[in-house]
Amino acid sequence: MKKYILILSSFVIISCQDKKSSNPKQSSLSEDKKIEQFFEKTFQEDLADSPMMQTRLGKKTDYGKWDDFSKKKYPKELEKSKVRLAFLKDSIKKSKLSEENQLSYALMKNQLKNEIADYKYRFYDYPVNQMHGYQAELPAFLINMHQIDSEEDAKAYISRLNGMKQVFEDVSEGLKIREKNGVLPPTFVFAKVLDDAQNVIKGYPFEDVKRPSTLWKDFTSKLEKLKLKKEEKASLKQEAKKAMLTHVAPGFKTLIATLQDETQRSVSDAGVWKLPKGDAYYNNRLKRMTTTNLGANEIHTIGLKEVERIHKEMEAIKEKVGFKGSLQEFFDFMRNDSQFYYEDSAEGREAYLTEAKQIINALKGRLGDLFNVLPKADIKVKAVEAFREKSAGKAFYQAPALDGSRPGIYYANLYHMKAMPNYQMEALAYHEGIPGHHMQIAISQELDSIPMFRKFNFYTAYVEGWGLYTEFLPKEIGFYKDPYSDFGRLAMELWRACRLVVDTGIHAKKWTREDAIAYYKTNTPNEEGDCKKMVERHIVMPGQATAYKIGMLKILELRRKAKKELKDKFDIRDFHDAVLSQGPLPLNYLENQIDKYIEAKK
Repeated sequence: MKKYILILSSFVIISCQDKKSSNPKQSSLSEDKKIEQFFEKTFQEDLADSPMMQTRLGKKTDYGKWDDFSKKKYPKELEKSKVRLAFLKDSIKKSKLSEENQLSYALMKNQLKNEIADYKYRFYDYPVNQMHGYQAELPAFLINMHQIDSEEDAKAYISRLNGMKQVFEDVSEGLKIREKNGVLPPTFVFAKVLDDAQNVIKGYPFEDVKRPSTLWKDFTSKLEKLKLKKEEKASLKQEAKKAMLTHVAPGFKTLIATLQDETQRSVSDAGVWKLPKGDAYYNNRLKRMTTTNLGANEIHTIGLKEVERIHKEMEAIKEKVGFKGSLQEFFDFMRNDSQFYYEDSAEGREAYLTEAKQIINALKGRLGDLFNVLPKADIKVKAVEAFREKSAGKAFYQAPALDGSRPGIYYANLYHMKAMPNYQMEALAYHEGIPGHHMQIAISQELDSIPMFRKFNFYTAYVEGWGLYTEFLPKEIGFYKDPYSDFGRLAMELWRACRLVVDTGIHAKKWTREDAIAYYKTNTPNEEGDCKKMVERHIVMPGQATAYKIGMLKILELRRKAKKELKDKFDIRDFHDAVLSQGPLPLNYLENQIDKYIEAKK
């Protein structure tokens, strides 16, 4: 790993060594130093403004604080972006930068311009939603991110509990501003998020019952592992109880009251076309999510073609396993035959997690066939916590701490076992774990060759395109031996192809929620609950789901190009290093990166 990074960074190291020479390029060296200092300064400024990001990175500065959730943060962030953009334009001579710094310059400039352009849409999102809403994310943050290794850490946890009242007052104010601007989630969202919020304040100490609440269980279990005196632990528990009753409960009750009030005025219309300037907002979302200029109609058409292609490949597997009947009948068989599902019990859930770990471990042993560079960070498999599993997504990945103190986590949602068929297990584990998100995100965080801000950029088409591409990748080295498992791989790719059709259908073609669910039910083997949950995700995260297939198609296109031009010089490991070695990139920048890799190999 270090050798690889040194190669990537060699021009920076050489530049630093030549600093005192009389080299005529000295002016460019000072320009490089100036922009590198600027990159570090901006990252540290953003980090200082985000106690939650500090915690995610494994730092314990501002450990008892939350980020700013008030409306005041938006103009501050806008001004910050304008000042930074002006500095890049007026104070940096791009032509005198190293090639690496020119790329960083371009990425930051593009990012800042987007932030400024998107300011007018700052109240267009649904910050309380069933996928990643604050009502679930903030408790999950305490549970998964806030480690308690000392008495000071425990007090910082209590401080965050005390801060929840203000946080949810700010969140509630933001929801009211959105409603005044005509931005209100569809009716179905409210029941789901109200359920999440109410779950947090159930159990002890919120209720006079023995069953502990989620936060109480988390705090006390972490506290018990500390080597403190009994009376010290008792005192901390008392402080935590007081914080939960006087700040957590009132905060959640404020949010609940706001949601209960707004649900009375909500409507069932699903698409963002219903919002003021909704069409412009959606087109902007598609640009940001795909990092392309593809419009809704183009994306819709790509989706339809991909659905048709994958259906044909599924027909071949149906014939291979000897199933007599139509593809839709085969879908019905896959939905309902018990051989494809773990038992809906504690034992069944444990068996699923055990098998998922085995799948990841088996692929770990073959990573050398696909990559030269491997991440240092480990990965673990975990079930989604009970308090949020009902509304959370099917599976997702949580990045490791930057300092190595916390591994990456592949979360599997085992609330409804019929939504987690065993024939999709391989593809799901490859996407969320190895060689998918864990490889890409952990390697990005560990790169020494790029500035910090680039390690944490999140271009959805790149990140999720890589995830989908790596569902396919293991097939090329002999995985998916079971034809049903290979069908599961295709089923998940089909799912993402349908997303192109349905997302654009909902938000650009005015499909109803019911129209969208029907499309998934007809064209995929997924059970109805899965179809409903995906459609509801499209509704609250417009455009996001289009990024997966668009990103995968671009990576495959670039790989075909590299193979064609390099012929016998093509090595899949080098190609993957080229894709991952610069951290997350917009797709057009990724294409430039692969073109440079091709020229270098020639």
